[in-house]
Parts: sequence; structure tokens; C-alpha cells
Amino acid sequence: MNAKRILFALAVTVLCLSAPAMAQIQGDYMEVRTADIYTGPCFANGEVGLTGLDAVLAWRIEKGMWNGVALDGLSVVAAVRANSTLGDPYSNPLPAKAVMIVDAQASQAQRAALIQFAQAQTAGLLKDVVAVEISPIRFAVDVGGRHGYATLEAGGLARITTRTITMGDAICHNEEVFYEPLAGGLIHAMPAVAVNASYQGNHLGGTWKEAERRGAFVGMFSR
Repeated sequence: MNAKRILFALAVTVLCLSAPAMAQIQGDYMEVRTADIYTGPCFANGEVGLTGLDAVLAWRIEKGMWNGVALDGLSVVAAVRANSTLGDPYSNPLPAKAVMIVDAQASQAQRAALIQFAQAQTAGLLKDVVAVEISPIRFAVDVGGRHGYATLEAGGLARITTRTITMGDAICHNEEVFYEPLAGGLIHAMPAVAVNASYQGNHLGGTWKEAERRGAFVGMFSR
């Protein structure tokens, strides 16, 4: 075999080995916080240090696997209470406490993989898991074919409905994405209004409920 054929064979081998890793897992993502993420500096500065310590993050795996475990069609939700306003570059949100809500349809191995997957996306934010809840999860994005419209129901623990941001949501008219999403691996994430959002669990030292806050992201991930 001459040198060109050897190089070609090596290139094909590398492509074959790397292709599965390039699209190992993909699906939909939702995030909602107790502070506006799409806002102007005047509003954001009024919230920093006072609110925004709480968040709910959710992933619905369309297809793929994590650590060798297939997770097609399953969902995982994380409720977080941080040490400071999430996304504030001048303070440390850690230590943060997290409650993991895993899909009731998942096997024991799949539940463990779902938690590991979520932790790997969030740079230590979900490291301290104080409770794991098993619950039916209903997660849908682009409801009715409308971008930014999504719904999440995780038993009686977390409920979220979002909609697209419109011109009527502008207050100071210099709004922008003030905080980036808390999860990595996103190939698309658009800010949205959390029409209704709540966490009613027992493990984070408090519950919360929000309405019509510009504090959500709806998007997709691929790892």
C-alpha cells in the first residue's frame, strides 16, 4: 500500500471513529429563572443580589445516549437554588443546591445517566444534589408550531409555560439578553417570557412562583 492509500485509510478511520461522538445526544432545552434574562441594565441592576437565585432547567432527549446508556425520548429537570443571582459576573453562585427530577419512564440505569448528563452540561451548578425525585415529565417546545412557546410539567413539582417575546414586552426599549443560558452544548437558545413558572418542591428551603417574567430560554442542544 502506497503512502497516499495509507493516509486515505487513516482519514476514513478517524472520521468513522469521530462521527458518533459529534452527534451523540440531542434534543430540546428549557430554562426559567426568578430574574429577567432579557432586560435593560436599569432593571437588571435592580434585581442583582435581591432575586434570581432560583432556576429550573429541563432537557428532553430526542435521541442519543450518555455514558453508553440510551436515553431516547426521556427528560430530566433540575431545580436550583444558588448562593447569589445566577449569571452575575461579580458574585459566585456556588455553593448551589439542586433537586433532580428524572423521568418516571426511565430505568434505574437511565435515571443515573440522565443526572450525569445534566450535571455535565452545567459546570458544577448541579454538583450538590440534595434530592432526586421520580416523576412523570411532559415537555413540549414550539407548541402549536410557534417558536418560543413551550410547556413543562414535572408532576406537582415544576410547571412552566413560555411564549415569544413581543414588542409589548419592552419597557425601557434597550432590552437585550443580559444573562446567558446556564447550560452548555446549546445550538440555539432564544429568550422567552415565562407566562407561568413555579417550583413547589420541599428540598431547597423554599418554593417560588412567577408570572409574565422575561426570564426564560427555549432552545435545542447537541453534544
